[in-house]
Amino acid sequence: MKFFIDTANLNEIEKAHSLGILDGVTTNPSLIAKERITGKKHILRHYVDICKMVDGDVSAEVIATNFEGMVKEGKELTKLHPQIVVKIPMIEDGIKAVKYFSDNAIRTNCTLVFSVGQALLAAKAGATYVSPFIGRLDDISTDGLGLISEIRETYDKCAMKTQILVASIRHPMHIVNCAKLGADAITSPLSAILSLLKHPLTENGLEKFLQDHKKGN
Repeated sequence: MKFFIDTANLNEIEKAHSLGILDGVTTNPSLIAKERITGKKHILRHYVDICKMVDGDVSAEVIATNFEGMVKEGKELTKLHPQIVVKIPMIEDGIKAVKYFSDNAIRTNCTLVFSVGQALLAAKAGATYVSPFIGRLDDISTDGLGLISEIRETYDKCAMKTQILVASIRHPMHIVNCAKLGADAITSPLSAILSLLKHPLTENGLEKFLQDHKKGN
């Protein structure tokens, strides 16, 4: 399973990359705004800076919500760097844009997916990735992980090649369970990834080893 970090913060990306397990980055307008990056020129330059820090795919989201605007923005984004994947919202014109980009060998990430039906449409249109938001489903007492299981089963039965890139990860068990369900990738805050490192028995065992080492010296 691929590990992506969901951020636009360069320090977080560098820290995740230094672990040696990072496969790429996903961003969105909210994450860009959080970094106080404004102005089209500066935002586009920031995407390039991110691409230079990682070896894998970098999802950059369009702002337009109509077909023509998405195509125009998507083309502009893909010219920035070969690693850019155009992030498209799951709306009617978004599906049209995904199909257009697929026909023109441009990779896409169809985002804001909350149902198997939406995932089917994204795959049928030729999306490279589909991003179901499991945390937001959990927030409304809906089984986010259940959706991943259903999409995985459906894609496998229909031989669909679109990769399931799970988004809205809230905690480390989301990551573990997505791996168990056969998700192709997750995109997560750095904190959830780092939490996978932690276990009290590891910490206690290391402390014991170090204490025994001091006794022997």
